[in-house]
Amino acid sequence: MRYTLRKGTNPAPVAAPAAAPIEAQKVQAKSEPVKEETKKQPSQSKPAKKSAAAAAVPLAVDFTSISTSSALPEPAAATTRVKRMPKKFTAKASVAAERKLRQLQGPGGPVASVDSPVYVFYSTLTGTSQRMAEKLVADLTPVLATPPKLLNLDYVDDLEPYFVAPEKSTNPPVYLIVVPSYEIESPLDYFIELLKETYNDFRIDSRPLAALAGFSVFGIGDRESWPEKNRYCYQAALVDKWMSKLGARRVFPLGTGCVKTDLEDSLLTWRTHLSESLRDPVPVMEPESIVDSDDESEDETSDNSDGSGGSSSTLVDVEDIGGSIAATSEARKGALSSTNVKTKEMVGKDSPTYNALTKQGYTVVGSHSGVKICRWTKSALRGRGSCYKFSFYGIKSHLCMETTPSLSCSNKCVFCWRHGTNPVGTTWRWQVDPPEKIFEGAKAGHYKKIKQMRGVPGVVADRFTEAFTVKHCALSLVGEPIFYPHINEFVGLLHGEHISSFLVCNAQHPDELERLGRVTQLYVSIDASNKEDLHRIDRPLHRDYWERFQKCLSILKTKKSQRTVFRLTLVGGFNMEDACDEYAELIEKGEPCFVEIKGVTYCGTSKGSSLTMKNVPFYEEVKLFVETLNRALAKRGLEYGIAAEHAHSCCILMAQNRFKIDGVWHTVIDYKRFFELLESGADFGPMDYIAPTAEWAHYGANEGGFSPDDVRHRRGKVVEVAA
Repeated sequence: MRYTLRKGTNPAPVAAPAAAPIEAQKVQAKSEPVKEETKKQPSQSKPAKKSAAAAAVPLAVDFTSISTSSALPEPAAATTRVKRMPKKFTAKASVAAERKLRQLQGPGGPVASVDSPVYVFYSTLTGTSQRMAEKLVADLTPVLATPPKLLNLDYVDDLEPYFVAPEKSTNPPVYLIVVPSYEIESPLDYFIELLKETYNDFRIDSRPLAALAGFSVFGIGDRESWPEKNRYCYQAALVDKWMSKLGARRVFPLGTGCVKTDLEDSLLTWRTHLSESLRDPVPVMEPESIVDSDDESEDETSDNSDGSGGSSSTLVDVEDIGGSIAATSEARKGALSSTNVKTKEMVGKDSPTYNALTKQGYTVVGSHSGVKICRWTKSALRGRGSCYKFSFYGIKSHLCMETTPSLSCSNKCVFCWRHGTNPVGTTWRWQVDPPEKIFEGAKAGHYKKIKQMRGVPGVVADRFTEAFTVKHCALSLVGEPIFYPHINEFVGLLHGEHISSFLVCNAQHPDELERLGRVTQLYVSIDASNKEDLHRIDRPLHRDYWERFQKCLSILKTKKSQRTVFRLTLVGGFNMEDACDEYAELIEKGEPCFVEIKGVTYCGTSKGSSLTMKNVPFYEEVKLFVETLNRALAKRGLEYGIAAEHAHSCCILMAQNRFKIDGVWHTVIDYKRFFELLESGADFGPMDYIAPTAEWAHYGANEGGFSPDDVRHRRGKVVEVAA
């Protein structure tokens, strides 16, 4: 792109010199390719001089070659006119590629891949891949400066230091991966899923493997049994694809070998060419258009860390996400008022929303529901601890299924981890799936994701077996569960299989809340203490959002036969400052059994949210807030106390004093007793199915709410929790 300064204009001084080339690169990337100018710009080592003659001539600034100097390029002489010509396309590396090249350079210049440490990874069920990997190590040892290291992907304790956050080094490693392809479930499925989730996780750098010296994959398959091109060595192709998408540079293209015909010869050929590539002292930079290109997902909406990756043409955040979007407001109103519009699916399989949700790890059930395995479920399966619900209510995370019968929501909260990828709406206008379909689909999707954990190192066998019998259901995944027209029938299906129900609503649907039947525990999100803050943090779609909010609190007060909870999410700079008295007033209005106070979890930046790490409160700040709120409640004569905590989740539980019996808090649920009472048909209340809270979960305990039966895990070290 070319900018021309006309006569009489004064070029502004260039600020932040170091950023100029990057901004110029961005400008170039968005413009059409142009040919290089036939005349080089004068030296920019001296400040630009202004003269009357120079001012009379347009100044052509080529931002593609601007230097880091703070001065503008010296204008051309008045007698010389720069001929405007299209710039020829060249294979010049991009700024990102040049940055990566510099990372691969040591103090003595580019580091040859043959001098880099080499890791040979493999996964195997029958032993063939292991034998080929061992042969590869033996053949490469004489070629490399140091012997390669052999690692079994199935038994590496933690893959994250290798494939999620590799350590940066002046001598980066080369990864060689030997993998088979199976039509049955295997530990390799987990590895591929890890790469995929890392790529789609907006909290992680979009190219975490760019620091590697390179990688190459060799796949082992059966061409006779699976002659189809897309099935032969398909898992090796997936590994190659996701490694590239994560920023790793191919040292040599994907190699394949048939286990029944030419495996040995194919491996030898691949290894020979690989050795030649490793000897090449100059890193070969691949254009990003080649690195990231494949047959799928380029038109899908990615879950980028900055929220700017999805274009408006692929993912639209509008109320009627299933309808046509008109170019003008008049056309849009006409489309919405038309009675001939066919009822559409909320999340169709060919929609950008479906693509975005599945890439984030969701299993979309039917046309408007979803299920996703929680990170605490993975943690509990590995003996690394459950979430705060275990400390507060006795829910083991590996027995819990997180789902929602409605992906649509009526708010666009600033702290929502979906960054606007789920549909929104104020009324239900989509197709309605039967509750039986949602129930069975949610269980199937949940169990399928549990199966993928089978090969994960550290999984406890007993817990893995138990996980295939869901005992609890958190209806809090995303969206608004009570928005689903048949929510009572769906909850009935859960209770029919003795699955407890923990339902969360956002206090924007009072009519649906009033019609809601009994659940094991009912949550209402209280995200702000006054009307202005609620609008700023929840960004509700309803114009009468505050009236709806107040009405929901009044309805909650009438549900005395249920365990009710206020859920406060603290966001620094939004809803914490001098708000305890107002929160106490809301608690007095709703009289919940419990009040959960949790610090917001930072989920990355987004074009739809301005939150940063500065908005995440420290745990000490949360504790101070809770203690202040407790005093404010006492001033109003409300009998509440601080019952339990889970420091790892930055979460504290307050409870009505009636749950403190003989000096011991009883916030845990006796689930067996709950279902006995439910099936008896008799009237019962919250005090009829309580159980004592564990001592290690009490507020102020040394364990901070972390179970001593689990091992606290932190990256790089294991911390034993003192009993």
